[in-house]
Amino acid sequence: MNRNKCLMVLAGLMLSASVMAESERMSMLMNFDWKFKLGETDGAQAAAYDDSSWRSLDLPHDFQIEMPWNEKASRSRGFKDMATAWYRKTFAASGDWKGKRVVLDFEGIMLHGDAYLNGTKVGGTDYGYLGFEADVSGLIKYDTLNVLAVHCSTGEASDSRWYTGGGLYRDVHLVVKNPVSVARHGIYVTTPEVSEQRATVDVQVEVEGIRNKKCDLVVKATIVSPDGQVVGRSEVAAPKDSKQPTVEVGLPQLSIANPRLWWTEKPDLYTVEVALVLDGKTVDKVSQRFGIRTIEFSNDFGLKLNGKKIFLKGVACHQDYGAVGVAAYETSIARMMDRLKEFGFNHIRTSHNPYSESFLRLADEKGILVVDELYDKWSNTIAWAGRRPWTSIWWENVIEWVKRDRNHPCVIMWSLGNELQFQEERCGFPTRDWGVTAYNIMNTLVKRFDPTRKTTVAMYPARANGIVKHSKEFRMEQNIVPPELATKTEVASFNYCWEDYGKYLEKAPGMIVYQSEATTNELSAPYFGMDRDKMVGLAYWGAIEYWGESNIWPKKGWDYSFFRHSLEPNSQAYLMKSIFEPEEPLVHIGIAGKVDTLLWNDITVGQTRVTSHWNREPGKKYTVNVYTNGDEVELFVNGNSLGTKRNDNKRKPNIITWKGVEYVPGAIEAVARKDGKPVARHRVETAGEPVSLKMVAENTGWKGDGMDLQYVRVYAVDRKGRVVPTAVGRVSFEVEGAARLIAVDNGDHSSGELFCGNSKALYEGFAMAIVRSARKPGKVRVTARCDGLKSASATLVTE
Repeated sequence: MNRNKCLMVLAGLMLSASVMAESERMSMLMNFDWKFKLGETDGAQAAAYDDSSWRSLDLPHDFQIEMPWNEKASRSRGFKDMATAWYRKTFAASGDWKGKRVVLDFEGIMLHGDAYLNGTKVGGTDYGYLGFEADVSGLIKYDTLNVLAVHCSTGEASDSRWYTGGGLYRDVHLVVKNPVSVARHGIYVTTPEVSEQRATVDVQVEVEGIRNKKCDLVVKATIVSPDGQVVGRSEVAAPKDSKQPTVEVGLPQLSIANPRLWWTEKPDLYTVEVALVLDGKTVDKVSQRFGIRTIEFSNDFGLKLNGKKIFLKGVACHQDYGAVGVAAYETSIARMMDRLKEFGFNHIRTSHNPYSESFLRLADEKGILVVDELYDKWSNTIAWAGRRPWTSIWWENVIEWVKRDRNHPCVIMWSLGNELQFQEERCGFPTRDWGVTAYNIMNTLVKRFDPTRKTTVAMYPARANGIVKHSKEFRMEQNIVPPELATKTEVASFNYCWEDYGKYLEKAPGMIVYQSEATTNELSAPYFGMDRDKMVGLAYWGAIEYWGESNIWPKKGWDYSFFRHSLEPNSQAYLMKSIFEPEEPLVHIGIAGKVDTLLWNDITVGQTRVTSHWNREPGKKYTVNVYTNGDEVELFVNGNSLGTKRNDNKRKPNIITWKGVEYVPGAIEAVARKDGKPVARHRVETAGEPVSLKMVAENTGWKGDGMDLQYVRVYAVDRKGRVVPTAVGRVSFEVEGAARLIAVDNGDHSSGELFCGNSKALYEGFAMAIVRSARKPGKVRVTARCDGLKSASATLVTE
C-alpha cells in the first residue's frame, strides 16, 4: 500500500473511531500495527526513519521472552541477556481533534523507556511497572502521518532480582478530549456506610482545564447497578477561579437501598458515569466501576469482608504469564485466576510491584482479594528497578499507583515494600530506624489519596535489630522479638517465620498479622500453624512457576510450585484444594519422587517432586501420598487393598502416606470415606502406548477483537484415551483462518526451547498452543500433528 493510500485508510479509521458526540472524549487502543526491532538503532525516533524492514507485531509484547536462553546470563533474570529495543507506529490524525487535547497513555514500558512523537521526546517511565500520559496536542500533524517511536530497555542485570521481561508489555491508548475534562485517574469512589439495607456512595472527580477560570461547570454522577439500572444521581457546580492545576470536586453523597455487596463468590460491580457539563454542553464523559463492600482489620479477628470473617488463602508470585512472558494479555491473567479459584485460592499478593490495570479489573470481576504492592526494597542502589534513584521518584510512583488502583474493590491493602528490616541500606532514607520514618512518610502520602485502606510492609525473615535467620543469635529466646518496622505498620506482614507469631504477639499484642510469604515445601503447615481466627491470612510464595530466580541451570526460574507455568496442576495443588475447600470431598493420589531443597533468603525451600500417573518401573517400590479431606482412605492396587488409614496426622493434615508400594501395571485407586461412607475416589491407570493426540480448547467465548487468546491443550493418549506421561515426540501446530499462533509450550521449566515457532516437544504427554484472534470474527482451524500419532484438529469460532 502506498503512503497516500495508507494515509487515507488510517484517517478513515481514526475518523470512524471518533464518531462519538463531538463534545465527548475518544479513547482508542493503540496496540495494533507496530514495527519492532531488537537492539540499538540510531535515529529510530525520527519520523522519516525507514522502518519498512522491521518486524510487524501487535501489543502487548515481551521481547525478552523471545530471546535465546543463555546459561551465562543472570539466573535471577531468567537466563536472558539484557537488551534494548525500538517500537514504531504510524498513524493518521483526524481533523476533528484540532483544538482538543490529544494524550498518549502508556500503561507501562519494561523495564524503563522513552516515547517520541514525530522525533520529539514526549515522556517516559523510570519505573516500568507504572504508566504515564503525554499531552501531544502541539505535536500532532494533520496533513501527514504521525510516527510514535518508543525506546525500551531491560536495564542492567543487577537492576532486578527476578525476570522482568522487556518492551511494550501493557496497553497503549490514544485519548482525545476537551481542555476541560476529567484528569488522569480522576474519579474516586468510596462507600463510607454499608449494610445489606443501605449504602452511601461518595464520588469525587478531579477536573483539569479550569485553573484561574470562572467556568459555569457542573459535575454530574450517575450510579448504575450491576444489572444496568440507574440507582442514583448527583451533581454539583465546580468551584470557580481555582489556583490548582487540577481541582478535586466532591459531589453530594448518594444513598443506595438494598445494595448488592461485592463478595468473593458474588463479585457484583456498580458503575459511576461522570459527565462534565460546561455552559450547558457536555464536554466529557468517563465511567468507573466500583464495588460496594466493607473491609475491617483487627487483631481480634484478622480480616472481615462485609462484616464476615474471611481468611486469605493466597499466592505471591511475580507477574509473568508463562509462554507469553510478562505480556499482559487479559486471557492469560483470567486463566490464571480461574485456575486459582478452582483450587480454592481467594487471594493474590502482587509481588513486588503493581500489576496491570487489566489484572485488577479481572480480580474485581472474579472476586480475588488483592494485596497491592508497590516496591521491593527502598534503595537507590540495591535491588532497585528504577532508572532514577528511589529517593527522587518514590512519591511520583505512590501517587500514580494509589490513584490508579483505589477504586478496585479487590484491593484490600496497600503494601509499600518487601523484605525490609535486615539492611539499613534498603530502608529508604538514612534515618537509622529500620525504615520506620520512610514508612510513615509514604503512609501519609497514601492516606492523602486513599484513607480507606490499611498499609503494610512485608518483612524479611529477621528479628528486631536486623538479626537474620543464619545468625546464631536468631534462635535465642530473648531475641524472638518482632522487627521494629512490623510493630509500626498498620498490618504486620511477615515473610515466613509462622512458628514465631505467637511469641511476636506476646511482645507486641496489638499487631494484626498477615503471612505475606509462606513456603510451598511446608505444604499445609503454614496454614494450620496460624491462628486463623485472629490472623489475616497467607500467600504461598511461588505457588505458580515463574521465570527468573533460578537456583541452577537448566531451570529457567522458580519451580517449587503448586502449578506449572502452563498452569497444569502439580499433585500438591490437590492437597491445597482439600484444605481450602473442606466441604467439597476430595481424594488425590500422588507418587513421591526426588526431594529437592535448598536455603533461599535464609529459608529452606524446595519440593518433593510428586506426579499422579501409574506408568512406573516394574518391581520398584514407591511412596504413595494421598491427599484428602475425608476421615480415612483405603488404597487399592489392582483391586487388592493395602489397608485403610485415618486422616489424623496433626503435623500434616490431609496427607496420608503409604511407603513401599510396589509398582505393578494396572490401576491404583484411593477411596475416601466420611462417617464410614465413600465420598470421593481417585483412580489412576497404567497407560498403554500412545496412538493419537487429544485436543482441548479452553476459551469457550473466544472474541474476534484481535486481543483475545485461545489456549489449546494437546495430550498424547492411548487407545482408551488415557494420557501417556512417557510419550515422546514433537507436536507441530497449524492455525488457519481468523487467528494466528503466537506461542507454544509444554510446561517444562527446564526446557532449552523457546516459545516462538510452531512446534514443541511433548513433556509428560503434554503440549500447548496459544492462538491470538484476528480483529474480526471468523472460523479458526487448529491442527496438531506428531509423527507416529493420529493428528487432532478442531474448528473454532471467534465471536
